[in-house]
Amino acid sequence: DEIDFEFLGNLSGDPYILHTNVYSQGKGNREQQFYLWFDPTADFHTYSLLRNPQHILFSVDGTPIREFNNSESRGVPYPKSQPMRIHSSLWNADDWATRGGLVKTDWTQAPFTASYRNFSGNACVWSSSTATSSCTTSNSPTNNAWLTQQLDTKAQERIKWVQDNYMIYNYC
Repeated sequence: DEIDFEFLGNLSGDPYILHTNVYSQGKGNREQQFYLWFDPTADFHTYSLLRNPQHILFSVDGTPIREFNNSESRGVPYPKSQPMRIHSSLWNADDWATRGGLVKTDWTQAPFTASYRNFSGNACVWSSSTATSSCTTSNSPTNNAWLTQQLDTKAQERIKWVQDNYMIYNYC
């Protein structure tokens, strides 16, 4: 299982493209791409993923951009049976990611770097020794509010605004 939040290469001056995808049980092709409404290299921004039993929510600076609903009841695999890990990398995908492979990586501009700050995570932790989850044993419901978090009316309006104005494509 894999949840992707990827920046695709661009030509100087072109809008940056944010690529999202959800893989479950070995199946992907649940892609959505967006132009960003800002230059992501000009300052730090907050990119968030919320995964709970109901949906996966992708957000940028607190604005939801994509919601992938759990549609297992309709036969759509949903990533839920494997532990989540976070990986961050810079990798060469110029065979497909840069305008469909038209623009190649300019290796004279290396080294390529990414910077992170204020990283935080909240998750259920499985204990194999006790066969319990920290989410089922926690006494504080506020610690686990994310487990049932849904989009309110304002967030639904924001996601519609992003998708109407900045979505490139939706393969879902």
